[in-house]
Amino acid sequence: FSFFQERLRHMLVLLLLLHGTDSFYVPGVAPINFHRNDPVEIKAVKLTSSRTQLPYEYYSLPFCQPSKITYKAENLGEVLRGDRIVNTPFQVSMNVEKKCEVLCNFPNKPVILTVEQSKLIAERIREDYYVHLIADNLPVATRLEFYSNREEEEKKKEKDVQFEHGYRLGFMDGNKFYLHNHLSFILYYHREDVEESQEHTYRVVRFEVIPQSIKLEDLKADEKSMCTLPEATGSAPQEIDPTKENQLLFTYSVHWEESDIKWASRWDTYLTMSDVQIHWFSIINSVVVVFFLSGILSMIIIRTLRKDIANYNKEDDIEDTMEESGWKLVHGDVFRPPQYPMILSSLLGSGIQLFCMILIVIFVAMLGMLSPSSRGALMTTACFLFMFMGVFGGFFAGRLYRTLKGHRWKKGAFCTATLYPGVVFGICFVLNCFIWGKHSSGAVPFPTMVALLCMWFGISLPLVYLGYYFGFRKQPYDNPVRTNQIPRQIPEQRWYMNKFVGILMAGILPFGAMFIELFFIFSAIWENQFYYLFGFLFLVFIILVVSCSQISIVMVYFQLCAEDYRWWWRTFLVSGGSAFYVLIYAVFYFVNKLDIVEFIPSLLYFGYTALMVLSFWLLTGTIGFYAAYMFVRKIYAAVKID
Repeated sequence: FSFFQERLRHMLVLLLLLHGTDSFYVPGVAPINFHRNDPVEIKAVKLTSSRTQLPYEYYSLPFCQPSKITYKAENLGEVLRGDRIVNTPFQVSMNVEKKCEVLCNFPNKPVILTVEQSKLIAERIREDYYVHLIADNLPVATRLEFYSNREEEEKKKEKDVQFEHGYRLGFMDGNKFYLHNHLSFILYYHREDVEESQEHTYRVVRFEVIPQSIKLEDLKADEKSMCTLPEATGSAPQEIDPTKENQLLFTYSVHWEESDIKWASRWDTYLTMSDVQIHWFSIINSVVVVFFLSGILSMIIIRTLRKDIANYNKEDDIEDTMEESGWKLVHGDVFRPPQYPMILSSLLGSGIQLFCMILIVIFVAMLGMLSPSSRGALMTTACFLFMFMGVFGGFFAGRLYRTLKGHRWKKGAFCTATLYPGVVFGICFVLNCFIWGKHSSGAVPFPTMVALLCMWFGISLPLVYLGYYFGFRKQPYDNPVRTNQIPRQIPEQRWYMNKFVGILMAGILPFGAMFIELFFIFSAIWENQFYYLFGFLFLVFIILVVSCSQISIVMVYFQLCAEDYRWWWRTFLVSGGSAFYVLIYAVFYFVNKLDIVEFIPSLLYFGYTALMVLSFWLLTGTIGFYAAYMFVRKIYAAVKID
């Protein structure tokens, strides 16, 4: 038990260290210093909605456009996320206030929306779309203030503040649609310390917006593009009637405030949106449960095994040995190659590829090198790493294929390089066709798709072949016992040794250890939240690896004790049992948390969920398989076989 306590102490120290990485800033991103009156460019990223899951680019709606539209060159991750960063006509200067200014070029002429445009805007408002802008690479946020459930006296004093990403395009009241046509930007700057003779420099540290809907008649605009805002109480909102043409003005105001927030921690506001207390509680809970269970499992297995091995190695009692039952009996068959060894080794190769990629990505992100400020970096890194990890995937697959008496290594290498990526590409291509049909910016453009195919066949495939060649040439894994010529008969199995029962039993522990984290990851993917708790995620990943390995060892031990030696495929399937629970959780999340009603968004959700579940099954199945394989080789090496 003291060993268990020691382990727990180490974990807690590690946790404290990891907690310190939260506000660490990404290296290589230099702050931009502004002088007073310097232009601060405001760009648009996209429109998003958690109800449709389809991002659109900013100018898909009839917003005011600058004289020349320029799109930012984007990395792979940004393209895959549906970001289309573009310039806007907002004129903002550092530390210069603007009371109210008309956005479009004609001063007091209202913008006329055609019936088609009005219909489109009303449709997007009904679908609950948010607009995302950035200033100096900081995303815009809407401040939400609400009273927490504290005592009545405290209520008056203290409000809880939360931030929502982007701002709502508009709102509905009954069956009427209202558009937010006036934006009040509140920008916070940090004044940098400079020598007395030099001019002050400023850095943007927060970007907030208060969207308002103000009727055309209430916005009094003059020839100089200036306008006056009405009193808050007396103004009517700007209605958009989808059945006729609408007239309105797009206006904005700019307010600057000084802030104590340093540039390096300017993202903290966005990243501390979710409650960290829940994380701490769940992680410590998972750590304690998993290590407690693993301690118990290890003790039981080690004690039982010692007893087994001692009994099997007693040579004097030959009569008893003849009537032995248990895992020693199947020693002549335990390493008999399974059916379809090529497919098994290919799937395990892809599992190794995924494992290496996920481990490196989480570790690098934990060190703060993939912060949300470098948009799309996580996705780009993951894609490239998966391609380059093909060497390791190929090596392990090739070596295992050789061990399983396989001969056609070229076909095996091709299978490893194309089986899992082919399924992923196929599903994504079908989903992409639907997104294309909706004209969403989430659709991967054709050139990007060609580039991804070139990466797959130009980088990943040759690397898998290279790894497979060396793995196949290497000495196969040495199995400690010889395989008999004639396969032994398998006795009838009890009901609880059924594959599906095994999957249900084996999946509970790993899933229980990570399910709180899963909630935050799902929120990040489907509800446009930021996810930045990679320290926690790294810990959860370690817990997942430990729990998968142990469950897998226990399951294979029970199976061999029941004299069933067909463990290769079964271990791979059963270890991935937690993927089944992830699927059930995804359905639960869809029904309870998301407000998706249409067919295409539902198809997207379940298509991408299927990919996640498949990848998760490959990952956990591979971890479990290698743990079980090492365990089986160890125990058969420890007994004397005549």
